[in-house]
Amino acid sequence: MLNLLSAEIIAQRVFSPLYIVLDSVFIVGLLAALIVKKRYLTTLFAVFGGVLYMVVDYGIFHLALGTRSIENGNLFWVLLWMSMSYGVTNFALIWIWLNKDKYYREFTALIWIWWICCPMISATFGSNMTPIKIQRTTGSYHGYMAIFMVVSYVGLIVYNFTQQDKNKKFNIVWLFVLGVLAQLGWEAGLLVGGIRSAEFDPFTKIMTLVTNSLVETNLGLPAIYCIYLAVTSKCTEQLKRRDGSVKFLERLTESNIQVYPKKVGFSV
Repeated sequence: MLNLLSAEIIAQRVFSPLYIVLDSVFIVGLLAALIVKKRYLTTLFAVFGGVLYMVVDYGIFHLALGTRSIENGNLFWVLLWMSMSYGVTNFALIWIWLNKDKYYREFTALIWIWWICCPMISATFGSNMTPIKIQRTTGSYHGYMAIFMVVSYVGLIVYNFTQQDKNKKFNIVWLFVLGVLAQLGWEAGLLVGGIRSAEFDPFTKIMTLVTNSLVETNLGLPAIYCIYLAVTSKCTEQLKRRDGSVKFLERLTESNIQVYPKKVGFSV
């Protein structure tokens, strides 16, 4: 029987150049909002996410694997925009959620609403522009992604099995859900806006959304969370040295209390 998640999935986007212009303005505005609210650490992590996405998308997916192709656009510059767009928003959102930021509801709503509305706005007001079509195949590397995801989560599971202190266990289900939601938000926005897999049948569209949402961002959540704990154990959101730095596992306990103040101690 065909394994649907390992089948060849073509991740394609078809959009007006106006989408790039509008979204670029939004990204600048989002970073400005983070800076105004003194979310400096979040801002740096968001920019890091954009750079990381570019390294992966252009360096690995395109140069190393040759899975990227484009029509009516320059591949480098379009990938640079795409990487900064979804790298910045995804990583900002993840950091805000991990930190349970005071304004996490507002930032979540802002980003999700934009993901939904920007494709619709650009489709309506940019309909007279020549559309850009960019796509990548996934069959050649989803298996490697799956291995990375298994190793990452199994590592946390094994740790939880061996950790006696419930306060110092990883909330694995919480991390998994965050990973799915981060990718699902913009995958759904692209699908509803008619950008994701626009020329394909409904089944292919849904399979692309499901596969990407389950794997592509989620595979990095354990590593991202460990980075978050390590950095915030020493540094504040305002990039100042934290008063009373704590060890990694002590920061994990703090994080658990921060997320669920009335219930600390999690299992697999």
